[in-house]
Amino acid sequence: MTDLYYAAACQTDFPSPAGRGEIGANSKRMCEIIEQTICGYEPFFDIRLLAFPEFAHSPPAYPTVAALREKLAIPVPNEHTDAYEKLARKYGCYIQTGSFLEADPDYPDAVFNTTVLIGPGGILSKYRKVNPWLPWEVHTSPHDIADYPHDPLPVVETELGRLAVATCYDWLIPETIRELAFKGAELIVRISAYMDPWGTAQPMDWWTLINRTRALENSVYVVAANQGASFRNYPPFSWPGGSMVVDYDGRILAQADPGPGEKVVVAPIHIDMLRAERERRSGHDMRAHLRTGLHSYFRKEWLEPASGPIDSASIKVRIDDAKSRLKQNQQGKDGAKQ
Repeated sequence: MTDLYYAAACQTDFPSPAGRGEIGANSKRMCEIIEQTICGYEPFFDIRLLAFPEFAHSPPAYPTVAALREKLAIPVPNEHTDAYEKLARKYGCYIQTGSFLEADPDYPDAVFNTTVLIGPGGILSKYRKVNPWLPWEVHTSPHDIADYPHDPLPVVETELGRLAVATCYDWLIPETIRELAFKGAELIVRISAYMDPWGTAQPMDWWTLINRTRALENSVYVVAANQGASFRNYPPFSWPGGSMVVDYDGRILAQADPGPGEKVVVAPIHIDMLRAERERRSGHDMRAHLRTGLHSYFRKEWLEPASGPIDSASIKVRIDDAKSRLKQNQQGKDGAKQ
């Protein structure tokens, strides 16, 4: 067990690939960033964990599942994860990859938004985004697949602690992050493509607000890598970066300045201190204080799983149905009060 190590949140600014043949340039640059970060900081810090943003390999530049599968989606693992595995073995580090648009032959009508955690021994976990950013993302969630055969929210025991990951919009659904925390996660990586105006700037700054809140309410470290892509590279949005590391009390340990561009920030992770604080505290232990039985919304399905091909029209229908159920639920409660 490594009690103290440093984590690096690495943000990228690449041209958007038009086809899968262009993804290699991005993964090659990320391999360079890994080596540059580990070797450059070696006299000062022991960098053991590196995280990259959502869509670092390719954003969903086409609006349909068919087009994404034709032009950008690739299997996972692949030649790019092979390159990261070599670096993880060479340096004894752990790499949370930027996400891939994944094509899985077991699900020929789906595209997943997928990241893998790679350690010195190879791939440790595969995470498929649970909450696609509706209505724009036509990716499939594990929630959409009946009898999904894999753990949709994996937590991995490593020498760096119990590690987990969740992707971008997953973090605005607090139950997703809380599930990882209740499964024992001590450090949760956020890979993200968080755009303006919800990024790092006031008056919103959702990026900082959500990262700090999820850290403190779950008593976890958060290593959050955000896209720093310029508007030119990833239209129709600009991407403000601001990658950061937050401790279990919501303190920002390191943060990149807002704005596009490649940037890397590093910060210490004291897993022994986290475990000691979790053990000692009877106050501000929001997991232990959770009164689950009072929260009736946990017992209902709101957004139904996709039951057929995912496209903008079917997503709109599912959202409207969920909003209708929310309205009916509220009306029922109002009627009960009268």
